[in-house]
Order: sequence, then C-alpha cells, then structure tokens
Amino acid sequence: MSKIEIRKATVSDLESLQIIGKQTFTETFTAVNTPENLSNYIAQSFNAKQITKELTNPESSFYLAILDAKIIGYLKINFGKAQTELMHENAMEIHRIYVLQEYHGKKVGQLFVDHVLEIAQQNQVEYIWLGVWEENYRALGFYTKNGFVAFDKHVFTLGDDIQTDLLLKLQIKK
Repeated sequence: MSKIEIRKATVSDLESLQIIGKQTFTETFTAVNTPENLSNYIAQSFNAKQITKELTNPESSFYLAILDAKIIGYLKINFGKAQTELMHENAMEIHRIYVLQEYHGKKVGQLFVDHVLEIAQQNQVEYIWLGVWEENYRALGFYTKNGFVAFDKHVFTLGDDIQTDLLLKLQIKK
C-alpha cells in the first residue's frame, strides 16, 4: 500500500469535503438512524455555505487523508470560539474524524490523531477534547486506546432523535 498523505484542506477542496463528509457520515450512521434524520443532517452540515463557513473560520482547520490521489478521510479541528462547546480558550477540539469504511483498520484514524498531537504541541494547548456518540463503540475504543478519558456528556440532536455524546479529553499540559 502506498503512503497516506495528510494535507491541510483549503477552500478549493470544498466539493471534495462535501463528498467525503456525506459519504463517511452515511456509512457510519445509516444503520442506526432514520433516512429522514440522516438526510436532514447531511443537508444542514455538508452544504456548500456551511462547509465554506467552516473552512474560512481562522479558528478551524480541515485536513485530508489522501492515498493514491484519492481522499479517504478527513479531520476537522477547532480552537477558541470555533469549538462546538467553549471548553477552554487554550483547548483544542477534534470536531470530526471520518474515514471511508473500506479504509477502516488501515491506521488512517491513528495518522489523524498523531497529526492532532503535533498540532497540540505546536499550539501549546492544555488538552484536546471531542464528543463521540455513546453507542459508537468502535470510536470509543479507538479514543480510549489513545489515552482519551470521559469527563462529561452532552446532547446531540439528529433530526428528531435525541442522542447522548460522551465528551472525552486528553490532557497535554499537566
């Protein structure tokens, strides 16, 4: 297998981000959500206006995982006021890590987490945090393996379905 490249996304990657976002979210959550809720979430979260807003926010960054010229996953991080919940001004949020299903088990997620750790060190953040659906056992196991620990919960609404996300934290500075 060729080497997976991680590169920062720009506004010129808008359409690619929309495609990978829709596909990975659908692959991950189709079996456990209604088609209506999934469709509405995708329409709200992956439209051109919303992704452009996120891409041009100076406190957010997207990164693409590319293998043989194909985008196979993406990462979104937030700092400061871009965090979905303002935890701490010196914290960093992993807002999304999604990888195409056919590349699960190929260490793409680990490459993203390693990249996040480098960014955290460069920015001298105190901790990294994220929210993950309490029933996404694969993701919970992955983050736990990487040293993240649960510290709180919040509600995530997907259409008319009220879900609980666990908030996980990885302390960087002691």
